[in-house]
Amino acid sequence: MFTGIVEEVGELRWLRSGHQSAELEVAAREVVSDTRVGDSIMTDGVCLTVTAVLPSGFRADAQPATVRRTTLGALRPGARLNLERALAVGTRLGGHLVSGHVDGVGTVTAVTPEENALVLSIAVPEVVARLTVPQGSITVAGVSLTVVDMADMAVRVSLIPHTAAVTTLGDLRGGEQVNLEADLIGRYVAALLARGVTLGGETPNAGVTWDKLSEAGFR
Repeated sequence: MFTGIVEEVGELRWLRSGHQSAELEVAAREVVSDTRVGDSIMTDGVCLTVTAVLPSGFRADAQPATVRRTTLGALRPGARLNLERALAVGTRLGGHLVSGHVDGVGTVTAVTPEENALVLSIAVPEVVARLTVPQGSITVAGVSLTVVDMADMAVRVSLIPHTAAVTTLGDLRGGEQVNLEADLIGRYVAALLARGVTLGGETPNAGVTWDKLSEAGFR
């Protein structure tokens, strides 16, 4: 589990692609200071298991499902990556609950300065749009952000100067792809509603549904 608060921007040293899988080595310092083999590091929004800890970096494997679902397989040496160690119990939850399990890849359609902020417009896949609400949370390339607004299959998020400076998001340009994770709580609520599960777990389709929420005025 993660928070979406980036600890460090690392750099991809190399990526070895298999038929569908990949192995990568990332240059980093902060996130490997107390990391052991088997620990998790969120890498540009993807939860990866550390297979080797180096003096100034780490290695990890990406299985075929991860490569298919994320941007990792398209990375090139020198790519800058947002990094975060797994959340430790008892620490502050500065962002929101993030699993590091990418729901889909989005495409940046516009980057617009707005006074001290940088507003990103991102075209998102249907699964992400369905689970996202204005003023809710979304993870973009491993960064916890608040959704400013939505229109059709697109979301807008706004970066404060600090976020733009300490993550890779400030360097994004139109046409670039980013890993997206919808709000974790919303994901589970949507799954339960789709199955018609009630709080007690009994009587399928007898509990709250999207239609009932809509009739009650929720949008």
